[in-house]
Amino acid sequence: MDLKAVKTFHRIVALGGFNRAAEELNYAQSTVTMQIQKLEAELGARLIERGKTFELTEAGRLFLEQSAPIVRDIDQLQDTITGLALGETGDVRLGVVEPIASYRLPDILAGFLRDYPKIRVSVTIANSPTLCRQLHRGELDLALCSPPPFGTDLHFEPVLTERFVVLLPENHPLTDKREIAVSDLRKHRLLITSADCPYRRKLETLLQESGGHPPDTVEIGSMSALKYYVKSGIGCALVPWSVLCPQPDGTAVRPLQEDRIDLTCGIVCKAAEYPPRLAAGKLYRWLKEELARSAASSAVGTQP
Repeated sequence: MDLKAVKTFHRIVALGGFNRAAEELNYAQSTVTMQIQKLEAELGARLIERGKTFELTEAGRLFLEQSAPIVRDIDQLQDTITGLALGETGDVRLGVVEPIASYRLPDILAGFLRDYPKIRVSVTIANSPTLCRQLHRGELDLALCSPPPFGTDLHFEPVLTERFVVLLPENHPLTDKREIAVSDLRKHRLLITSADCPYRRKLETLLQESGGHPPDTVEIGSMSALKYYVKSGIGCALVPWSVLCPQPDGTAVRPLQEDRIDLTCGIVCKAAEYPPRLAAGKLYRWLKEELARSAASSAVGTQP
């Protein structure tokens, strides 16, 4: 059965005649008549009574009622396929590390979904090694995290650097200093993230380089939660500047003399799929632009 003929039949009914349907569809009236004749021949029944007045036969009314969902579904399918080809429809699986997931991504993603309401985005929050493994296994399309290990099949594009500062309880002895050295942290309880966090590995390297006994540490699994444990007075912590908006009451912030703790983050995808296409490509470009803008805004903001 010719789908064009079925759609023409529906337009004839909606507009009340062959001539109006021909004008709207930009067909010759003979073409419209031929399509309906062919459709009637295939069905073995007359659908429209010919004459001065427009009237559906009983078969025409039945065909109109039962073919309407089919036409609607086909139109929706055509719109979906067109949207997929244009990258305006589809599903994207995004992995994100903290604190980007909590402090930068929500507003960025909200803007993206306003502009691309037919793209569905699922967000997985995990540490960088986990996200890279999921990308490698094909469980994610994109990730926002620290650089993957060398020699992997992943492409990394840096977009921002998370600047780390020292967050202290307001009555902590180190608040007397204007800047804090890594060696200063050895003398006080230090709150640290989980063992597979890239930031923690960098911090441990710096602490080893500074020499001396290992510091007293308390492991807190969430980067975003560190500031609240500092507020409670348990210890001090190195946290990204972005998580201190707002800064908890009862805490103080000091810059760190060593900038090697700062962590570069970027967008990661499979190297074979770079640059991403379709819906993933739309999100990739949006994240790249908006995260760069977010980083620039943080750089000119008030910092310690």
